[in-house]
Amino acid sequence: MRKAVAINGSPRTDRGHTALVLASFVRGMEDAGCEVETVYATGLKVKPCACGEMYCWYRKPGECCFKDDMQSLYAKLREADTLILATPVYIPLPGAMQNVINRLCPLIEPLLETREGRTRARFRQDVAIRRIALVSTSGWWELGNFDTVVRIVEELAEDASAEFAGAVLRPHAFLMQEGGELTADGKAVLDAAKSAGFQLVREGAMRQETLGAVSRPLISQEELRRRYNEAL
Repeated sequence: MRKAVAINGSPRTDRGHTALVLASFVRGMEDAGCEVETVYATGLKVKPCACGEMYCWYRKPGECCFKDDMQSLYAKLREADTLILATPVYIPLPGAMQNVINRLCPLIEPLLETREGRTRARFRQDVAIRRIALVSTSGWWELGNFDTVVRIVEELAEDASAEFAGAVLRPHAFLMQEGGELTADGKAVLDAAKSAGFQLVREGAMRQETLGAVSRPLISQEELRRRYNEAL
Protein backbone atom coordinates (compact mmCIF):
# COMPACT_ATOMS: atom_id res chain seq x y z
CA MET A 1 0.00 0.00 0.00
CA ARG A 2 1.16 3.52 -0.74
CA LYS A 3 2.07 5.55 2.34
CA ALA A 4 2.12 9.28 2.93
CA VAL A 5 2.87 11.60 5.81
CA ALA A 6 1.16 14.99 6.00
CA ILE A 7 2.78 17.61 8.24
CA ASN A 8 0.35 20.37 9.19
CA GLY A 9 2.32 23.44 10.30
CA SER A 10 -0.65 25.58 11.33
CA PRO A 11 -0.59 26.82 14.94
CA ARG A 12 -4.36 26.20 14.93
CA THR A 13 -3.69 22.47 14.34
CA ASP A 14 -6.96 20.70 13.42
CA ARG A 15 -9.15 23.80 13.94
CA GLY A 16 -7.80 25.99 11.14
CA HIS A 17 -8.53 26.51 7.47
CA THR A 18 -5.37 24.62 6.52
CA ALA A 19 -6.67 21.56 8.38
CA LEU A 20 -10.02 21.87 6.61
CA VAL A 21 -8.48 21.75 3.14
CA LEU A 22 -5.86 19.16 4.12
CA ALA A 23 -8.47 16.81 5.59
CA SER A 24 -10.38 16.74 2.29
CA PHE A 25 -7.16 16.26 0.33
CA VAL A 26 -6.17 13.36 2.60
CA ARG A 27 -9.62 11.75 2.28
CA GLY A 28 -9.16 11.74 -1.47
CA MET A 29 -5.77 10.06 -1.12
CA GLU A 30 -7.21 7.46 1.23
CA ASP A 31 -10.13 6.76 -1.14
CA ALA A 32 -7.51 6.08 -3.80
CA GLY A 33 -5.83 3.49 -1.58
CA CYS A 34 -3.06 5.46 0.13
CA GLU A 35 -2.40 5.22 3.87
CA VAL A 36 -1.94 8.75 5.22
CA GLU A 37 -0.81 9.87 8.67
CA THR A 38 -1.22 13.52 9.65
CA VAL A 39 1.26 15.07 12.08
CA TYR A 40 0.94 18.54 13.64
CA ALA A 41 4.18 20.49 13.83
CA THR A 42 3.09 22.40 16.93
CA GLY A 43 2.34 19.10 18.66
CA LEU A 44 5.95 17.98 18.32
CA LYS A 45 8.69 18.91 20.76
CA VAL A 46 11.25 19.90 18.16
CA LYS A 47 14.32 22.01 18.79
CA PRO A 48 15.58 24.45 16.15
CA CYS A 49 18.37 23.11 13.97
CA ALA A 50 21.27 24.67 15.87
CA CYS A 51 23.98 22.08 16.47
CA GLY A 52 26.26 23.73 13.94
CA GLU A 53 29.05 22.11 11.96
CA MET A 54 26.51 19.95 10.03
CA TYR A 55 26.65 17.14 12.61
CA CYS A 56 24.18 15.01 10.62
CA TRP A 57 26.36 15.23 7.50
CA TYR A 58 29.95 15.15 8.67
CA ARG A 59 30.20 13.77 12.19
CA LYS A 60 27.42 11.15 12.11
CA PRO A 61 25.79 11.11 8.67
CA GLY A 62 22.05 10.54 8.85
CA GLU A 63 21.85 11.05 12.60
CA CYS A 64 20.54 14.23 14.23
CA CYS A 65 22.37 15.55 17.28
CA PHE A 66 19.04 16.25 19.00
CA LYS A 67 16.98 13.41 20.47
CA ASP A 68 13.47 14.83 20.46
CA ASP A 69 10.17 14.16 18.70
CA MET A 70 11.81 14.37 15.28
CA GLN A 71 13.18 10.88 15.88
CA SER A 72 9.71 9.34 15.62
CA LEU A 73 8.93 11.53 12.61
CA TYR A 74 12.13 10.41 10.86
CA ALA A 75 10.95 6.80 11.17
CA LYS A 76 7.58 7.62 9.59
CA LEU A 77 9.17 9.62 6.77
CA ARG A 78 11.58 6.83 5.89
CA GLU A 79 8.59 4.58 5.11
CA ALA A 80 6.44 7.14 3.24
CA ASP A 81 6.66 7.57 -0.52
CA THR A 82 4.81 10.90 -0.39
CA LEU A 83 5.38 13.89 1.89
CA ILE A 84 2.66 16.54 2.13
CA LEU A 85 3.59 19.86 3.69
CA ALA A 86 0.51 21.83 4.77
CA THR A 87 0.80 25.38 6.03
CA PRO A 88 -0.88 28.75 6.17
CA VAL A 89 1.08 31.63 4.69
CA TYR A 90 2.88 33.61 7.39
CA ILE A 91 6.10 35.54 6.69
CA PRO A 92 6.61 33.11 5.09
CA LEU A 93 6.08 30.05 7.38
CA PRO A 94 4.91 29.45 10.97
CA GLY A 95 7.92 28.93 13.23
CA ALA A 96 7.17 25.31 14.14
CA MET A 97 6.85 24.39 10.47
CA GLN A 98 10.18 26.02 9.64
CA ASN A 99 11.85 24.09 12.46
CA VAL A 100 10.52 20.77 11.14
CA ILE A 101 11.64 21.53 7.59
CA ASN A 102 15.12 22.51 8.77
CA ARG A 103 15.37 19.29 10.74
CA LEU A 104 14.79 17.15 7.64
CA CYS A 105 18.49 17.49 6.85
CA PRO A 106 19.51 14.07 8.32
CA LEU A 107 17.30 12.39 5.71
CA ILE A 108 19.50 13.75 2.92
CA GLU A 109 22.66 12.03 1.69
CA PRO A 110 25.74 14.20 2.35
CA LEU A 111 26.96 13.94 -1.23
CA LEU A 112 26.67 17.03 -3.40
CA GLU A 113 26.17 17.16 -7.15
CA THR A 114 25.40 19.84 -9.71
CA ARG A 115 22.16 19.70 -11.68
CA GLU A 116 21.25 22.45 -14.13
CA GLY A 117 23.79 24.78 -12.55
CA ARG A 118 22.59 24.29 -8.97
CA THR A 119 24.13 22.40 -6.06
CA ARG A 120 21.80 19.55 -5.10
CA ALA A 121 21.77 16.35 -3.06
CA ARG A 122 19.44 13.34 -2.62
CA PHE A 123 17.36 11.62 0.01
CA ARG A 124 19.28 8.79 1.64
CA GLN A 125 18.70 5.29 0.26
CA ASP A 126 16.66 4.29 3.33
CA VAL A 127 14.20 7.17 2.75
CA ALA A 128 11.24 6.19 0.57
CA ILE A 129 10.01 9.72 -0.24
CA ARG A 130 9.72 10.18 -3.98
CA ARG A 131 7.43 13.21 -4.17
CA ILE A 132 6.49 16.22 -2.10
CA ALA A 133 3.20 18.12 -2.36
CA LEU A 134 2.05 21.39 -0.80
CA VAL A 135 -1.32 22.26 0.71
CA SER A 136 -1.54 25.91 1.71
CA THR A 137 -4.09 28.53 2.73
CA SER A 138 -3.92 32.29 3.10
CA GLY A 139 -6.15 35.19 4.06
CA TRP A 140 -5.23 37.45 1.16
CA TRP A 141 -6.98 37.45 -2.20
CA GLU A 142 -4.31 36.73 -4.79
CA LEU A 143 -2.46 33.52 -5.62
CA GLY A 144 0.80 35.50 -5.75
CA ASN A 145 0.70 35.56 -1.96
CA PHE A 146 1.73 31.88 -2.08
CA ASP A 147 4.79 32.34 -4.28
CA THR A 148 7.42 32.22 -1.53
CA VAL A 149 5.89 29.19 0.20
CA VAL A 150 5.55 27.32 -3.10
CA ARG A 151 9.18 28.04 -3.94
CA ILE A 152 10.35 26.79 -0.53
CA VAL A 153 8.68 23.42 -1.14
CA GLU A 154 9.87 23.28 -4.76
CA GLU A 155 13.44 23.91 -3.61
CA LEU A 156 13.19 21.24 -0.90
CA ALA A 157 12.01 18.71 -3.48
CA GLU A 158 14.73 19.66 -5.96
CA ASP A 159 17.44 19.64 -3.29
CA ALA A 160 16.46 16.11 -2.25
CA SER A 161 15.92 14.81 -5.82
CA ALA A 162 12.22 14.24 -5.20
CA GLU A 163 9.36 15.22 -7.49
CA PHE A 164 7.48 18.39 -6.64
CA ALA A 165 3.95 17.01 -7.02
CA GLY A 166 2.20 20.38 -7.11
CA ALA A 167 0.40 22.80 -4.82
CA VAL A 168 -3.17 22.86 -3.55
CA LEU A 169 -3.70 26.54 -2.78
CA ARG A 170 -6.72 28.22 -1.15
CA PRO A 171 -6.56 32.04 -0.95
CA HIS A 172 -8.99 34.01 1.29
CA ALA A 173 -9.72 30.66 2.91
CA PHE A 174 -11.87 32.14 5.68
CA LEU A 175 -14.62 32.74 3.11
CA MET A 176 -15.22 29.00 2.88
CA GLN A 177 -17.25 29.37 6.06
CA GLU A 178 -19.90 31.71 7.36
CA GLY A 179 -21.06 31.65 10.96
CA GLY A 180 -18.96 28.55 11.55
CA GLU A 181 -20.68 26.62 8.74
CA LEU A 182 -19.39 25.71 5.29
CA THR A 183 -20.83 27.79 2.47
CA ALA A 184 -21.79 26.27 -0.88
CA ASP A 185 -18.53 27.66 -2.26
CA GLY A 186 -16.66 26.14 0.67
CA LYS A 187 -18.12 22.71 -0.01
CA ALA A 188 -17.17 22.98 -3.68
CA VAL A 189 -13.59 23.91 -2.75
CA LEU A 190 -13.28 20.94 -0.39
CA ASP A 191 -14.74 18.58 -2.99
CA ALA A 192 -12.08 19.78 -5.42
CA ALA A 193 -9.34 19.31 -2.80
CA LYS A 194 -10.56 15.75 -2.27
CA SER A 195 -10.44 15.13 -6.01
CA ALA A 196 -6.87 16.49 -6.11
CA GLY A 197 -5.78 13.99 -3.45
CA PHE A 198 -7.44 11.15 -5.31
CA GLN A 199 -5.80 12.15 -8.58
CA LEU A 200 -2.37 12.39 -7.00
CA VAL A 201 -2.53 8.75 -5.91
CA ARG A 202 -4.44 7.20 -8.82
CA GLU A 203 -3.09 9.26 -11.70
CA GLY A 204 0.28 10.32 -10.30
CA ALA A 205 -0.53 14.00 -10.79
CA MET A 206 -3.18 16.56 -9.93
CA ARG A 207 -5.12 18.01 -12.84
CA GLN A 208 -4.74 21.74 -13.39
CA GLU A 209 -8.49 22.24 -13.65
CA THR A 210 -8.91 20.58 -10.25
CA LEU A 211 -6.28 22.81 -8.64
CA GLY A 212 -7.98 25.78 -10.28
CA ALA A 213 -11.29 24.79 -8.71
CA VAL A 214 -9.62 24.76 -5.27
CA SER A 215 -8.11 28.22 -5.68
CA ARG A 216 -10.82 30.07 -7.64
CA PRO A 217 -11.80 33.52 -6.32
CA LEU A 218 -14.84 33.58 -4.06
CA ILE A 219 -15.27 37.37 -4.14
CA SER A 220 -13.57 40.24 -5.95
CA GLN A 221 -10.25 41.62 -4.74
CA GLU A 222 -11.87 45.01 -4.16
CA GLU A 223 -14.59 43.50 -1.98
CA LEU A 224 -12.07 41.57 0.09
CA ARG A 225 -9.96 44.68 0.62
CA ARG A 226 -13.06 46.63 1.65
CA ARG A 227 -13.99 43.99 4.25
CA TYR A 228 -10.48 43.95 5.71
CA ASN A 229 -10.23 47.71 5.88
CA GLU A 230 -13.66 48.18 7.43
CA ALA A 231 -12.74 45.73 10.17
CA LEU A 232 -9.89 47.99 11.35
